[in-house]
This record gives sequence, C-alpha cells and structure tokens, in this order.
Amino acid sequence: MTHDHYDLIAIGGGSGGLAVARRAALLGARSAVIEPRPLGGTCVNAGCVPKKVMWYAAEIARHLHAAEDYGFELTLQGLDWESLVKRRRAYILRLNEIYEKNLSSDNVTWIRGYARFEDSRTLVVGDQRLQADHIVIATGGRPAIPPTPGAEAGLDSDGFFALTHQPRRVAVVGSGYIAVELASIFHELGSEVTLFARGERLLGEFDESLSRQLDAWFTHSGITIRYRNQITEIRKTAGNTLELRTGHIPGGRFDALFWAIGRLPASDGLNLEAAGVQTDERGFIPVDDWHATNVPGIHAVGDITGRSALTPVAIAAGRKLADKLFGTAPGAPLDYSHIPTVVFTHPPIGTVGLTEHQARKRYGEDINVYTSTFTGMFHALTRDKPRSLVKLITAGTDEKIVGCHIFGTGADEMLQGFAVAVTMGATKHDFDRTIAIHPTSAEELVTLKRQGTTR
Repeated sequence: MTHDHYDLIAIGGGSGGLAVARRAALLGARSAVIEPRPLGGTCVNAGCVPKKVMWYAAEIARHLHAAEDYGFELTLQGLDWESLVKRRRAYILRLNEIYEKNLSSDNVTWIRGYARFEDSRTLVVGDQRLQADHIVIATGGRPAIPPTPGAEAGLDSDGFFALTHQPRRVAVVGSGYIAVELASIFHELGSEVTLFARGERLLGEFDESLSRQLDAWFTHSGITIRYRNQITEIRKTAGNTLELRTGHIPGGRFDALFWAIGRLPASDGLNLEAAGVQTDERGFIPVDDWHATNVPGIHAVGDITGRSALTPVAIAAGRKLADKLFGTAPGAPLDYSHIPTVVFTHPPIGTVGLTEHQARKRYGEDINVYTSTFTGMFHALTRDKPRSLVKLITAGTDEKIVGCHIFGTGADEMLQGFAVAVTMGATKHDFDRTIAIHPTSAEELVTLKRQGTTR
C-alpha cells in the first residue's frame, strides 16, 4: 500500500470540494481531491446544469406556442427527446473535461476512488493510504426514496437525466423546488403531469405569496395538484404502466413516476466513526461558522452539512475555508443570511432574505409589506397570461429591506442585482429613488406602494 501526505484533501469532486482544493493550491498548499465519478458533482452531472438545459428546452416550447399570438405561422414537428439528451450529455462531458484541466493547471491531484477514514488524519482509497493536515468532507447528497411498496418502480432526479424518451403521463411526488421544477419542465414539453404533495402547499419554505401564485398558475395551465396525498403503493401493470394508490384510493396510472421528496447526506461509507466525526440523526455533519466539525483538522462544506444546499454556497464556503487555513487575510466566515435562490419553474421564482412569516416572527409588527401583481408585457398579446408578483418586506423605521420575492418571467435574471442591494442593506427609500427602467417587470420593484397594487 502506497503512502502520501497532503496539506489538504477534499473528499468529493463537486462544487465545494473542487473550490476548497483549488483555492488551497493557489495559496501554496499541496492539495488533492478524491472522487470516483466525473468531476463536477451533482450540480454538473445530475443537477443545476443539465436541469437548466431542460428548462431552456421547455422555455423554448413556451415561446413557440406564444409565437402564433405574435403573428408567426409555425408548423411544429414535436420534440426529439433523444437528440436533446445527446446534445446535453455532450455539453456535460465538455464541462467534465474543463474541470479536469482546471485541477491539473492548479496542481491539484485527482485521486479516483472512494475514500474511507482510517483515523482522523488518514484516508484509505483502494491500495493508497493518504494523510493530510486538513481533510474536507464534501460528498454532497443523494435523492431520497421512501420505503413505499413498489417505490423502486419510480425514478429519482438522477433518473430524470437518464431518460432516453419522454413519458406521456407523469407523476411527480413532492412539493419542494425539485418537484415543481420537474413538473413544470415535463408540462411545458407536453407531458400530462400530476403533482402529489403530502402537505397543504407547494414550496413550504418559501414565502406563502409565491406558493399561492405558483399553485394558481400550475392549476390554470393544466398541471393537476393533489394535496395531502401520500403514495402508499405502486404496482406495475401488464401494459408496463404504473398504478398508484394513495391510502385505499386509486391514484391513477402513469408512464413514469419521479420521487422528489428531498435529499439525504452522502455520508455513509466514509467510516466517520473511525475519525470520531459526529453526525446528526439524519446523517448530516454539523459544522461551526468556519465549517469545522467536532474533530480538529476535519471540515465539511456543501450539502453534506445540511445548510443551504446550493452550488454557489458550497463554492463560497470552500474558498473561505481555504483562505482561513492557508491565506494571510481570511476575512469573515460565510454569511448565510442573504442567500438568493431561484426555482426554475415556468415562469421562474426568485427570492432573497426573509419570508413574511419569518419577518413577523423576528420583528413583530415592525414591518411593512409591499406587493404588486401584474401581467408582464410579453404576455400582453398572448392567450395565456401568467400573473407576475413582486414583494418587498421591510423592517424598522428606516424600512431596511429584509425580503425580496419575485414570481414571473425574468425573475431568475433580475434577482441577482436586487440581491446585491439587499445584501448591502438597502432601504425602501433607496429603491424608491432609483429610476425605473420602462417597460420591464423589474421596474415594479422600485415603484411599489405600501397598500399593494394589482393591474
């Protein structure tokens, strides 16, 4: 068995692991990444990137259907799903190659294989025993599958990207952002979609106004939503379709079912016990503000920590950790209070800061809420007219903006700039004195009145 020593080893070649290893190397540390699969992690291979490709395909479908309302005469031949998947996979392969080149150019060693702790400073990968002063666990998560009879007949979000053809009748189980994104993509591409939600609303962690707006649009556009429904059994029929039951009630027949009920930490198999690393009851690894575990020299970043499972968060956390360990000016730890996020439905949702419920819990009645619902100008001529919504929540006498929420076309792109303003501590007065860009949906956020408007 070979032995080697590094200043830092990242277990996991996803966003967090690559970020911390590359930044450490640039700061002079001898660093390595342990990853058995193609580089890039879930985001690149079975998450954000291929999902956004499919979102664009669905968005193009929306615009093609709207083209007639703008006077275009089109003959649609349908979607070649196989061709789309082939082009998407080729794009992902190019990204994998770019990640590998970046590691090489930064002098980061890629060790292909699965890592297991032998002790708090030693990892075993195949016939290699590796030691490091600092070990960063960045193994991410995996989709959760329930212990429902017949659950194996369904697919998870990884299975979505393995599809070689488009199912006609689709069941999506879940109510979080992955569930609504899958439902929206399939619907816009022409599948019949039924969304099974165990709770009473979609996107339960988001502002309730966004949930209501999404529910209204999904229902109007033809997605069937079944609240307070839990799948209790799945049976394969003779015709190779799936028959669902919710309790003792038939839930319908579908060509495919997708589980989108959350993600679990990929911490099993690491032999964390040998290193003494503590986990919570779900298997996530608790960390402090600087992403240190309970064991000195062992750190964790990204989804494995159970905090804000977003790619940019993992990257920022990894870089800040490397700066602290090997830099001369580490700065402050990552601030989790103003993390913008987008749900890629059709139309998309953008949000940063506190929900109205969270703001009232923190500030009591010392808040003001500004909302506007409207039809975006793109839909002035279209038959389908999704209602956009913008919402600002302010706190204190200076009306500092503590929450910004957007539902509608362009929400994904416009939120980034508004997130900068919220992070800087902008007030409602700052927004009010900003000249609007007309005609845009974004201008609604700088022209809001307290009582809310509808047009």
